[in-house]
Amino acid sequence: MPNENSRAATVAGLALAGAGVSHFVAPALYEGLTKPAFPTNTRQHVYVDGAIETAVGLGIASPKTRRLALVGLVVYLLYLAGNVARNR
Repeated sequence: MPNENSRAATVAGLALAGAGVSHFVAPALYEGLTKPAFPTNTRQHVYVDGAIETAVGLGIASPKTRRLALVGLVVYLLYLAGNVARNR
């Protein structure tokens, strides 16, 4: 069972990292999602979010950094949710 959990976490981390990289490849896809949290300088925030998602995803993919990356993911999601609430 631990091997299966580790494999699933690795795949999930790599998927998140891939989504992060896609922010740089096709930023227009993310502008509509990013605008509610960051109504000004939206494109810049798309790139910042992409960098964060890439870093967190790679951290989750590695068993040695997984716990720290999961904490980072929670902080990142709270930060995004706070910005959406603040800009409503």
